[in-house]
Amino acid sequence: MQKRKNLILIGMPGSGKSTVGVILAKALTRPYLDSDILIQMRENRSLQQIIDQNGYMALRDIEEDVLLGIDCENHVIATGGSAAYSDRAMTHLKRNGVVIFLDASLDTLKNRIHNYETRGLAKRPDQSFMDLFRERFELYTKYADIAIDSNHRTQDQVCDDIYNQLHTLGKQER
Repeated sequence: MQKRKNLILIGMPGSGKSTVGVILAKALTRPYLDSDILIQMRENRSLQQIIDQNGYMALRDIEEDVLLGIDCENHVIATGGSAAYSDRAMTHLKRNGVVIFLDASLDTLKNRIHNYETRGLAKRPDQSFMDLFRERFELYTKYADIAIDSNHRTQDQVCDDIYNQLHTLGKQER
């Protein structure tokens, strides 16, 4: 795999993107970006505050703008769970990156997430977590170059799987 390529983590909230991203960046000696943090820094408010004040679509628009503004090489980038709603943003990220879907089951996510209503999820007010899961799963699989099972696994095991898949992918690209 080319060293300059970014590693872009996508998946549902609770799939491990932020935690795995930090561990992966450290293990691979790469800089780390978390798009949720970039959004909060730019807006000077939390994701939930953006949703409460401007609605979930405003958060998605801000997220798209932030993702389109990412111009780096050799980084590990953890995206927000709704990043995959933006074809423009995903196409931009894929130009210089490998998209890694951290795939966690609905049951696993429910066990990990206890603040569903206040977590700052870009979802319709009437949308259940199950509906959100089903809707986003299709998008994640559409954009993923690699899918990694993150169910009942430690973050280190997930990172090992990512490393092994990247190594395999690199051999195929030669």
